[in-house]
Amino acid sequence: MAETRRLALPLLDGAQAQKHVTMNTALTRLDALSAPAALSRANAAPPEVFADGDLYIVGAGASGAWAGQEGMIAYADNLGWSFAAPLVGRRLWVEDERLEVAHDGAAWVAALGGTEAGAATMLHARVIDHTLSAGALSTTAPVIPDKAIVLGVTARVIAPLTGPGLTTWRLGVAGGADRYGAGLGVALNAYAQGVTGAPLAYYAPTPLTLEAEGGAFAAGVVRLCVHYFALTPPRAV
Repeated sequence: MAETRRLALPLLDGAQAQKHVTMNTALTRLDALSAPAALSRANAAPPEVFADGDLYIVGAGASGAWAGQEGMIAYADNLGWSFAAPLVGRRLWVEDERLEVAHDGAAWVAALGGTEAGAATMLHARVIDHTLSAGALSTTAPVIPDKAIVLGVTARVIAPLTGPGLTTWRLGVAGGADRYGAGLGVALNAYAQGVTGAPLAYYAPTPLTLEAEGGAFAAGVVRLCVHYFALTPPRAV
């Protein structure tokens, strides 16, 4: 049966019987391959529970119904699985990683802009919700990754900040307490847009610091986002 060049959609023959079967197969494939997102690229075997139209990038060491399909696009179809080879340049949003990936002709790589030989420049926005500890200083987990080139840090108060004498707060890192903002509001939905004057590289996993101004913290939650570039070297040969 003849197929389209790029998406391998089956084409109808002139005198074909049961044309609806071929048409439905083509429409199902088109619906799956036009989807902008995959649920995951980490699975080596199909999930036990799935719905028609669910789409995955098959992970390394594929087994079961996915055996031999590493790197392929797998989509659930009529209670089973169908597969499609990714076209060079195909991009998908990977939902469980909150990350866009592109296929460079050999593998899926996380990327912003061009990729070649597995090398990529990636733009990330890493978000955490930080519950303030009592006291004048509250430190997050190490949210800035090793070798991140940070463009800035933004924040949103999602539970009001309270505490004795507290008026405002500052956002930064150890040795730079106000690097990403000072005099910041404490009310619900107050925010910070801390732009780094020049992109700043960090060479170890680094926490953020929230420092009370005028008093101390007692309670509150801040949603923090680190906006950064990460560089991926060419793949091993």
